[in-house]
Amino acid sequence: MAVGLTNSRHAADEEARAEVDVLNSRLEKTTQLTKKIQACLGRLEATGKSVRDVAGPLNGETKRLQILGNNIESVLSSIERLRQPADSKNDEEQIIRMGPDKAGLPNYLASIKRLNKALSDMKASNLRSTQQTVTELQRLVKLGNTQLENSFDKLLRNETPRAIEPLHFITKNKPFPVLSQDKFARLGLMNSFVAGVYRQSAGAVPQESPIAKIYIEIRSQYLSSALVNLATASTNTAKKKVPDAIYRAGTSGIGTYAQAMEGLFVSEYENICNIFTRDDWGPVFEATCQSSLVELGRTLRELNGHIKAHMTTDCYLAYEIVEILSELSSNLERRTGELKNPLAASLKPVRETAKSSLPELLEDTKRRVNGLQSLPLDGAAVPIVSETMKRLQTMVDFLRPVSSIMVSLGDGNWKSASASRGGGGDAAPSLASFDIGADGKEIFAHYCTDTIEALMMALDARARLLLQKKPVMGVFLANCVTIIDRMIQTSELAALLEGRLGALETWRKKAASFYADSTKDVSMHLFDVIHTGRGGGSGRPTSGQGGAMVIDSASILKSLSSKDKESIKGKFSAFNTSFDEMVLRHKGYTMEREVRQMFAKDMQTMIEPLYIRFWDRYHEVDKGKGKYVKYDKSAIAAVFLTLY
Repeated sequence: MAVGLTNSRHAADEEARAEVDVLNSRLEKTTQLTKKIQACLGRLEATGKSVRDVAGPLNGETKRLQILGNNIESVLSSIERLRQPADSKNDEEQIIRMGPDKAGLPNYLASIKRLNKALSDMKASNLRSTQQTVTELQRLVKLGNTQLENSFDKLLRNETPRAIEPLHFITKNKPFPVLSQDKFARLGLMNSFVAGVYRQSAGAVPQESPIAKIYIEIRSQYLSSALVNLATASTNTAKKKVPDAIYRAGTSGIGTYAQAMEGLFVSEYENICNIFTRDDWGPVFEATCQSSLVELGRTLRELNGHIKAHMTTDCYLAYEIVEILSELSSNLERRTGELKNPLAASLKPVRETAKSSLPELLEDTKRRVNGLQSLPLDGAAVPIVSETMKRLQTMVDFLRPVSSIMVSLGDGNWKSASASRGGGGDAAPSLASFDIGADGKEIFAHYCTDTIEALMMALDARARLLLQKKPVMGVFLANCVTIIDRMIQTSELAALLEGRLGALETWRKKAASFYADSTKDVSMHLFDVIHTGRGGGSGRPTSGQGGAMVIDSASILKSLSSKDKESIKGKFSAFNTSFDEMVLRHKGYTMEREVRQMFAKDMQTMIEPLYIRFWDRYHEVDKGKGKYVKYDKSAIAAVFLTLY
């Protein structure tokens, strides 16, 4: 049993040794293979280094040869491109010489574009060999542009009428003519090309481009010729046949002139918008209208000179011009966005004259009153009263511009002539120069009341100096007040001055107090200071009792002494004389109907009750013979009725 185990272990050991021997044999072979591989890698690395040392210079040379080849190809390509313009020059020249009409505008413009491109390329190459070609291309481009400008000029002139009658379009309410749509396309295409080239120039100004200059020259002449007759008519119609006549609204031709200008300018703006680019609209439009605006400025200066020479009668023309030109400016700004400042500059002299007219008219009123050497002795009003009110009435016909002028002048500034002189500059007035909350109508109403007060104060001072007697002064002032009030109430001044006429009532009361002086003189004869009865007998009724008592004239007279009776007779006689004289004077005065009624009522109110009382007490003094008592109660009432 033991011997079998030993043999088995021995067999296993032998087998293990055999496997180890096999593994060792394989390891030795692997080591040998590794050494061989390392030797091969070493040889391969040495070979690669040799290859790199040889191939490196060859690779660099190959790259240089490639770059040289590419450069040669580029030069050949450039030479080919440079040869093309020279080769095609004859073809382009043929198109250019045909002109845009024969060659066709698109084809013609394309040819000029190709020439410009070729010229640019040749200039960039800076080769001496191409200088002659550059010169020839420049000549062709210049010729092409010139012919294009000439074509634009010819087309625009053919489409622009030599003469136009603005009144035809105004009276028929027709829009002014514009260029036809097909011409817009051609003209716009030409401008687009030329303007594009022109904009490449440093500091290019839109209205200075060749096409813009042509357009401005042709169309500005057209506008000026269309408006020149209306400009002349505006100044001619301002000259009146009757020099002292007050200017009436619409008499001058300035309204038609402005209406035609607006229609023509708006149509011209439409033309420009269809031909030029958006950035060019404003400059080209203003430049095209410039000559017409210059003529407008000259016309307004001439009208302004006429207004200054006839300020008191023609200042209203200044108001009308301010309104018409302000509306023109507003309409053009709304429809085109342009010309506000040029129109404001043209209007400025007339606007300043309109402002200065307000204090000037006020001072003129004072001067004319103070210059009166006499006043009517019958108390009649003088013409300056109605003339002054007529001025104010006429101003109401121009209330809109007058209100605007009043706001710019400032409330109350008409009291100083220097206040009407505005500052310098031609720009349109800004809101900052005005009282934003000001109401032009309110200020004008204040101006009216100031004018009326100044007129009445001057008339009062003149009446005190020239008339002196209070009754005739009263008649004179009352007549003036009545005329003023009547001319207010019968015109549009009534609404403006409503609630502002307290000063007139003050003057009316003052006039009544002056006239009452003669009434007081008459009524003094009706006051008796006779004492009837020493013990208080049958004397006159005490105050407050007379109306409730029946007065017995005979009984009262019986209680009087002979001296008192003679005094009563004298009072009746003196009253009769002074009353008759007062009535005669009253009827001899020249009074407005309202004044005569007012004064007659005042006299009757003051004298009649006093006379009735006196008559009731003392009429029996002449026992009905009428020697002293000329008027009974009904007779004196009848006399008063004749005074109304």
